[in-house]
Amino acid sequence: MANAKEIYRQSFIEYASYVIKDRAIPDIEDGLKPVQRRILHTLIEMDDGRFHKVANVVGSTMHYHPHGDSSIYTALVNLANCDLFIDKQGNYGNFMTGDSAAAARYIECRLLPFAKKVLYNPEITEYVESYDGRGKEPVVFPAKIPVVLIQGTEGIAVGMSTKILPHNALEVIDAQIAAIKGEDFKLYPDFPGGGIMDVSDYQDGLGSVAVRAKLDVSNPKKIVIEELPFGVDSESMIRSIDEAAKKGKLKVSQINDFTADKVNIEIYLSKGTYTADLVDALYAYTLCEQKISVNCLVIKDKMPHVTTVSDIIRYHADHLIKVSKAELEVERGHLYDRLHTRTLERIFIEERIYKRIEQKRTQEAVVEAVITGFAPYKDELVREISGEDVEHLLKIPIRRISLFDIQKNLDEIDQINADIKKCEYNLSHLKQYAVKTLTEIRKDLDVPEHVRKTKIAGFDTITVKEVAKRDLDLRYDESTGYLGTAVKTGTSVEKVSEFDRILVINKKGTYYCNPVSEKTFVGKDIVYIGLADKDILENIIFTAIYQEKSTKKTFIKRAVFNSGFIMNKPYEFLPNPEDNILRKLSTLPEAEVTITFKGAVRNKEGVVYFSDFRVRGAKAGGVLLSRREVASMRIKGIKARPEEKKPATDTEDDEDSGNGFGAGDSGARSDLGSGSGLGAGAVSPVEARSSELLEKEAEKIAQQEREETEKISESKSSELRKRTGKHAGAEKEEEEPGLFDL
Repeated sequence: MANAKEIYRQSFIEYASYVIKDRAIPDIEDGLKPVQRRILHTLIEMDDGRFHKVANVVGSTMHYHPHGDSSIYTALVNLANCDLFIDKQGNYGNFMTGDSAAAARYIECRLLPFAKKVLYNPEITEYVESYDGRGKEPVVFPAKIPVVLIQGTEGIAVGMSTKILPHNALEVIDAQIAAIKGEDFKLYPDFPGGGIMDVSDYQDGLGSVAVRAKLDVSNPKKIVIEELPFGVDSESMIRSIDEAAKKGKLKVSQINDFTADKVNIEIYLSKGTYTADLVDALYAYTLCEQKISVNCLVIKDKMPHVTTVSDIIRYHADHLIKVSKAELEVERGHLYDRLHTRTLERIFIEERIYKRIEQKRTQEAVVEAVITGFAPYKDELVREISGEDVEHLLKIPIRRISLFDIQKNLDEIDQINADIKKCEYNLSHLKQYAVKTLTEIRKDLDVPEHVRKTKIAGFDTITVKEVAKRDLDLRYDESTGYLGTAVKTGTSVEKVSEFDRILVINKKGTYYCNPVSEKTFVGKDIVYIGLADKDILENIIFTAIYQEKSTKKTFIKRAVFNSGFIMNKPYEFLPNPEDNILRKLSTLPEAEVTITFKGAVRNKEGVVYFSDFRVRGAKAGGVLLSRREVASMRIKGIKARPEEKKPATDTEDDEDSGNGFGAGDSGARSDLGSGSGLGAGAVSPVEARSSELLEKEAEKIAQQEREETEKISESKSSELRKRTGKHAGAEKEEEEPGLFDL
């Protein structure tokens, strides 16, 4: 079994490595996947200046690519549609309409000279045997420009994927020149279909871009789509608009598609709808706006590497210098070979060394005669004479010897020396030579087809939540405990959209956040229902007044839900909820609370204000309101307390209060508004109804306890007056504001 595991492990590693390196991920050096490299290698071999049937190219490429004709055909069509290395003839499809290319037997292609100029140099290219050993294929082409950025690429391998967006070829070359010179540069994608792009989160090729269609909104009753976002064709765009219209998100009467060489999709609006009303909805509900995540993953040094666009440019700046050096060294070698050959020819003919071989009878004697004949002119030679040199001299025809022009030979030698001097200069000024090379390449691309097509502009991405209308009626049925947009009975609570979140609080002080649904059971003891929207809830102060069961002490807690929710997770607003009873819950920003104490006391009632207590975090504990039992409370909303004292704010958790929530982590937003509060004229019907229920329960309990204790309290007070002559509570110590004792 252990052996089997090792076999599986090794096999999977080999498979994953093969897919990553030899199928899906491009090499940083030439920017090509293996299938693309093999197609170009085949076209180089077949190149004769004329068009070839794609079917023939596919068949020839199969000598190097062992994965079938379908993958080769698809890759060739995509490579040709980049309009960089392959000249195409026939129907190669239309990325704007989504039409596919014609069959391989109907379309033709040939290699552009630009491809050889940028990629091809067999003398500095490493070749390996093909999969069947019958041919040689390049490991990578010595590319002079970052092809991977110009063409873009996308691939999925085992455990990783790459997505590099296409960039403008002229801008890429300009950036490469700037990198060679050590200057700063910035590079952003450019799409063949144009459109509008926000690059604020591009992160140099590791983030994302937002792309939008270009819309003509000059007609108030018609919208014309003139350019599409990258990766979207007219067919899929119309389908997305049609689906949104069927769902009632867009009010559209007619859609016409006239896309051919240019995008032209006309959207006619319904009666009563105008362009200004529909643009945001188009961006939110259709493919008019897309967010594209990018990941620059390439093969570098035979290993997958996540890199940035800037790093790819800098890599190719250094790589071009290395390629230029290698090419110049090869060229210099060829020049010295030519100089050596022309010098040998001049001496061989001018000094009549060929006369020495007339009487020789053997090949060895002939070779020896030639070599010894050059001995007096050894200092004029570039290098030692070899057997190959002798063979070349012996093959010179008699006619050429008789017509040999000494002056022409000397002029050619002078030209070769000048070329060698120029080559030596370029080798000592490689950066300057690399910039010159890129400038010449740029001239070949400086045509209208390669100007920037995508406009860069900043815009806020529009989500469906932002444009969704709150036109769904959210209802709560207290008798059944159900809440939702499909509930037909009960009370209407809010107008919501399908993307809203709802904050629900029950009588025990437990609260949770739910997404809007058609029908959800939340319980029959709900006291608060509101929108859990950040911008609304951060302006609402929840005030809870609760009683401790064992000691009958009353506490108050004021808090703002200022942290996130986990959907459907219950949180506790009251500390130790099993030991406390919620008496009042209010969302009034300021209120006057009149408290009636139980029993016979001198101060039967007391008044406090919400602003007497600081606003804390949702996990903070409550503050003592009364040490003695409270019979009833009345809450009256006011604009400000008489002293005009404003409530303090402290949203940090109070860990020292002894009544904290523990691990609770909650916060939310609502839209009941700051004027609603239970027991004090709340706006929400649920709050008002629940407040009345709590009030009745509290009054009922208080009345029963009052009747049982009133007689005892009165008799004890009478005895105390007789003994001391003082009223009960006369010895009471001075208390803190907001604390009331019997």
